Amino acid sequence: MSPLAQQAAASLVQSVDWLAVAPPTLTALVALAVLVADLFLPEARKPLLGRLSVAGLAAAALLLLPLLGDDRSTFCRQGTTRACSYTADTFTLTVQLLVLGGALLAALLSVTALKDADKRLPEGEYWFLLLSSAAGAALLPASRDLATLVVALEVASLPAFALVGLRHGDRRSAEAALKFFLSSVTATAVTLMGVSFVYAATGSLYLTEIADRVQHVDGQLTTLTQTGVVLTLVGFAFKTAAVPFHFWVPDTYVGAPLPIAAYLSVVGKAVGFSGLILVTVVALPSYADVWGPALAALAALTMTAGNVGALRQRATRAYSAVRLLAWSSVGQAGYLLVPIASAAYADDPGASVGATLAYALMYAAVNLGAFAVAALVGRAHARNRIADYRGLHAANPLLALLLAFFLLCLAGLPPGVIGLFAKVTVFSAAVDAGLGWLAVVMAVNVVIALYYYLRWTALLFRAPDAPDGVRARHRVPAPLTLALTATAVLAVALSGAPQLILRLADTALF
Repeated sequence: MSPLAQQAAASLVQSVDWLAVAPPTLTALVALAVLVADLFLPEARKPLLGRLSVAGLAAAALLLLPLLGDDRSTFCRQGTTRACSYTADTFTLTVQLLVLGGALLAALLSVTALKDADKRLPEGEYWFLLLSSAAGAALLPASRDLATLVVALEVASLPAFALVGLRHGDRRSAEAALKFFLSSVTATAVTLMGVSFVYAATGSLYLTEIADRVQHVDGQLTTLTQTGVVLTLVGFAFKTAAVPFHFWVPDTYVGAPLPIAAYLSVVGKAVGFSGLILVTVVALPSYADVWGPALAALAALTMTAGNVGALRQRATRAYSAVRLLAWSSVGQAGYLLVPIASAAYADDPGASVGATLAYALMYAAVNLGAFAVAALVGRAHARNRIADYRGLHAANPLLALLLAFFLLCLAGLPPGVIGLFAKVTVFSAAVDAGLGWLAVVMAVNVVIALYYYLRWTALLFRAPDAPDGVRARHRVPAPLTLALTATAVLAVALSGAPQLILRLADTALF
């Protein structure tokens, strides 16, 4: 064999760092184990699948610990230019913690939901799909080439479609899944076209190589590259629920099992914003003049549409509590987009990315807590209206205080200090980047959000419509107790020591 051929063959040999890929790999292996076990377990023992899934997600999250403080890369191409497909750095580990932690809390909510569903939700399929989606979501922030990025996005998305429509005999669930599927497929097709344009212009799929080559694209390909940049962002903007790609959110959250709505509100956003960050800050920093203004406009539109939509929810409308949380999640997505847009104008884009991660961690903890309370109240009130929360303090004082605290964190009011500090961090990122107009839009939207969060909070402490017999309706099952305890401890701890996550805003992530 000639020396040139030997060099080419050597470049194809992969040395896999199994520890680096362990978290998503273990999640995928547990998903396969659940699928196989479902074939052999009798119906009475199917709850064991839930325990296995919860244990698998907890173990995958623990596997992040050995990776702390050490950047690892694997599936690398050897040669004159070293490019890798998988990197476990601070950014990756932070998002994987968010994804696996969010999936774990959604799994705890699911244990009770599956028991209450009375076999309308097939347990084996449910746990397999949830774990498969979590594996794809955990893979995405580590992806450093466009092919792996798109595959991870679809692995995270496709099982989610099925989870939304998995409830047997529920028309709302089927309609929500169809709307979610059709809109997502359209966004994915547009994204793939954008990826093909970027590849045609640069000749590489590796993000680091694209960042270098895109600066030297032939003048005749400039328009093609700019079009590819915009189209590539569409799929990730859809997952983030950015306007105008948000229309699927309210119906999907209402039609899906409530734990899946909670999962989509946190993990779905993690997938979207991590993909946006990798495509913009890592792969296309030289095209900041294209994606910066686009993301700034999306952020302003998204927070405004989300907060106005939440403001319009009537307390007596069926599923209004879930719809308010859905529209609120759209508004929160707008806040998450602000630092990413700011990265286009900032001297240190890594700090802007850190502000997004800090806000996302705060949002994940308190939003999952709010969904946990909604899941508990929904066991007694199937229509889950905001009016059903009236007088919750009389029925369960601790539960009412927890929900009030979660809502105040989302609003950014004391004692929800972490919500206030996270919003200030995002606001500062916009001001420091010279986006004063976006900071003003954010300030107006924070005021709008205060109204509907405080309106719901006040309702918890009003005199109940039916004071007799309501106390027994809110008995808390053990899995829900664990989920509520975990989210409450996280929210209180972060409010007491916000520097635990806010230091991400001062970290050079890239």
